[in-house]
Amino acid sequence: MGLRQCHIDQLLDGDIALAGIPFDDHSSFLKGPAKAPELIIEAINSDSANFFTEQMEDISAESRIKWVGNANLKGYWEIETHISSILSREAIPFSIGGDHSVTYPIVKAMARKYPELSILHFDAHGDLYDVLDGNKHSHACPFARIMENELAQKLTQVGIRTMTRHQKEQADRFGVVVNYMKDRHQLKGLNLKGPVYLSFDMDVLDPSFAPGVSHHEPGGYSTREILDIIQSLELNIVGLDLVEYNPDRDMNGMTSMVAAKIAKELLSLLI
Repeated sequence: MGLRQCHIDQLLDGDIALAGIPFDDHSSFLKGPAKAPELIIEAINSDSANFFTEQMEDISAESRIKWVGNANLKGYWEIETHISSILSREAIPFSIGGDHSVTYPIVKAMARKYPELSILHFDAHGDLYDVLDGNKHSHACPFARIMENELAQKLTQVGIRTMTRHQKEQADRFGVVVNYMKDRHQLKGLNLKGPVYLSFDMDVLDPSFAPGVSHHEPGGYSTREILDIIQSLELNIVGLDLVEYNPDRDMNGMTSMVAAKIAKELLSLLI
């Protein structure tokens, strides 16, 4: 059967719009995440698995979940426009693919609709650099841009294991709740109130579970550990992204299936 497909103009109030964001121009090390959206959707639709979440919800039978295809992007800021068009239909945007720089324009659109927005961010990296390689919109910088522009009231990060002195200063400056990987058994700051945007970087997982990422950072979560955290969340999620899957680094499509599994369990939070 597969996921339902529709155009943004056909979205209804309360729909969950899976939207491909084929953008990786602000990657600092390797390109590739722009190729991710179709492959993640293909993995969700694959006959090698099924459409049921672990909560026994069949996402293919859920009429609210719709794949609206890839955004036709001619530039970085068109990402903001694309998400705004989804929000104008009173739908929940779930962005698929791209490097992590896409989160900044997405959250710019989200913050206009939800001025009391908070963010839950899964990642190996803090992505709080003021600038990287001369680029203030690098995929290493989105949360610096978000917080300095006061687009989020609170930011909680999970899985961090590459902190630098500069990023620690930035985290302290913006009041970020940082859950370091070494302290994974003492998670804090997950009980966010009000509207929440959830940003999921695939490299929060250990590369042994998700080799298809540009930055292999050992010491990350297992897939089971991440699913347990996701399934424990009780949040008012109004938007999501799943980023940094790089098909050029994948092995036999393994990471695309992991991404599909995570996407299904995230969708379960919205149903």
